[in-house]
Amino acid sequence: MNSSSAQARSSFGKIRPHTIIALVEDRPGVLNRIASKWRQRGFNIESLAVGHSEKPGLSRMTFVVDADTNAEQVVRQLDKLIDVVHIRDVSHEDIVSRELAMVKVKADRETRSHIIDIAEVFKAEIVDVEPDSIIIEATGDENHIDSLVNLLRDYEIIELVRTGRVAMLRGPEVSHPHEEDAEQFERAPGIHTW
Repeated sequence: MNSSSAQARSSFGKIRPHTIIALVEDRPGVLNRIASKWRQRGFNIESLAVGHSEKPGLSRMTFVVDADTNAEQVVRQLDKLIDVVHIRDVSHEDIVSRELAMVKVKADRETRSHIIDIAEVFKAEIVDVEPDSIIIEATGDENHIDSLVNLLRDYEIIELVRTGRVAMLRGPEVSHPHEEDAEQFERAPGIHTW
């Protein structure tokens, strides 16, 4: 195994995912063009989060992709797409990442207080309570969310949704350059790339 393959694997032999942040034009078809590049190279997109950025007309995409080799080649190819303003692999940089999860759990009078106690330990919010279920909202890193979900499995998870990772670089550095004379991008009303 070469050194880049060894770097991409964790201590347990599992492929370590790459976190890629892209600033893209907010237009129809952008997501499809970008996802196609990952697919063409055989990368699996583990998670994808897309939303408006701090710049009008631009959206920020955070991809988490499994790769047993460096994702640099695909990042270089994506950077050539006209819709991609800037893209960066932040996998080996100091980042803050979070994920949001909503978990609907079967609950009755006997189990409800136990489920609420678990939610409190994880600093999660109870967002809905019904006679036979409870919905918990949690935010944290993937391990935090995984731990909560594993504990809630004892109470029968009815439904689970996770946003996937969103990430930013720590400190004053930004994931894309701030340009003084940056082009302004117009967001078409009601049209989104995602």
